Amino acid sequence: MAIIPTETKKDLYTHIAILLVLFLVLFFGFFFVYLPWSTHHGESIKVPNLKGMSVEKMEEIIGANDLEYEVSDCTFTADKPPLTILSQYPLPNSLVKSGRKIYITINSETPPTIKLPTLVGLSVRSAEQQLFIAGLRKGIVHEVNDPRIKEVIEVQALGRKLQAGASIPKGTAVDLYIGNGTANVEMELPDFTGKPMDEVNIILAGLNLKVGKITYEVQADLPAGTVFKQSCATCTGTSIHPGDIIDLWVVGGGENQ
Repeated sequence: MAIIPTETKKDLYTHIAILLVLFLVLFFGFFFVYLPWSTHHGESIKVPNLKGMSVEKMEEIIGANDLEYEVSDCTFTADKPPLTILSQYPLPNSLVKSGRKIYITINSETPPTIKLPTLVGLSVRSAEQQLFIAGLRKGIVHEVNDPRIKEVIEVQALGRKLQAGASIPKGTAVDLYIGNGTANVEMELPDFTGKPMDEVNIILAGLNLKVGKITYEVQADLPAGTVFKQSCATCTGTSIHPGDIIDLWVVGGGENQ
């Protein structure tokens, strides 16, 4: 082994220079050669978009990209298929190293059960807001004969009438029954035959009845515009309810209108 003399200052400076060079070689070799080699520096993977995929498809994509995954949360969204990916982290197109773990949220297969809020007595708009807050959906709005106009008087879901506090699956569509402002009363069907059409229209409006089909026919013994026949398909016998439809036959010039 060669020994460098240290008898003079020049020899000392030579020793220091050699040590400094060795230090720099080791420093740059560690950070610019060893670390890039050991950590695959510069090799990155673009994170695929997993949102909306099934679990099986997600596992296939994760494996093909040399990544790993972990289910971080499981929640329920009514408008998404069960066991599909709802969200992920890191986000799609992020650059990560091989073997990086992707944290995902999956849509639950079974919806949680929640309690039906109080809807009776509310307007349709207010009831819809309460359903949204509770995680439910507004179904069909039915109008029924009731003096409480545009007010929820009954709630149905899953084929049955429900009371506030009933337990139903999250995302269920809830049908609302609202009043149309008329009492659910029975009346005797008036006889409109022999009356002019103008007068019949006034009577029908006063009883909250609807005019159905009007058939015009020639009748030599009655003046034009006179009702000579009537029919009510929605009536029960001679009893009528508000909203029933009355078909009329009226004397005319032979034209059907």
